[in-house]
Amino acid sequence: MTLVRDIKFFRYKKLKFLDTQFVVARSGWSKQGGFEIYVDGFDYGMPLWNAFFEAGKDLNVRAGCPNLIERIEGGLLSFGSDMTRQNTPVEAGLAKFCNSPDEYLGKEIIEKQKKEGPDRIIRPVSISGDGDLPHNANGWKVLSSGKQVGLIASATWSPDFKTNVSIGMIEKSHWTEGTEVEVDTGSSVRKAEVLEKFWI
Repeated sequence: MTLVRDIKFFRYKKLKFLDTQFVVARSGWSKQGGFEIYVDGFDYGMPLWNAFFEAGKDLNVRAGCPNLIERIEGGLLSFGSDMTRQNTPVEAGLAKFCNSPDEYLGKEIIEKQKKEGPDRIIRPVSISGDGDLPHNANGWKVLSSGKQVGLIASATWSPDFKTNVSIGMIEKSHWTEGTEVEVDTGSSVRKAEVLEKFWI
């Protein structure tokens, strides 16, 4: 019998429920180490939902939602925001997953970046202020002496770390830990600091 806890992080297994199997992945939108279940069709949705609530009755289980704060604190990237089709996996900090001996689209540039380093990379950025950040719809410019050196796509206030946490794509010239920069939020320009490691 396979237990859900036997599934390694960012891996999946097919597990039986009633008369079918679902893909169960150990992933999620926060750093909680959650699980995602891929239900094929509508017929099994409510029976699965009801089974979870029945099994968790003594724990007072309730419906929840993704935790944006923990996602950013943990550096869990959002494709389309923190990284896009214009970024390589190396720039997104995912070089260790690009190790296929086979040919694939973009292999030459990825191998070059792995050897020589990219021109920009994902970095955590701590932004000054006390939780009063405006909505970030189109990305905020990261500036140094008035010149753009990066872009912040995800940001929020962290009550645990008492700072505005963010994920930025930062140019090589400014990605060293402790580098002081500014972030233009559209409503104000804030002091910020580039970090090397995410908060959790």
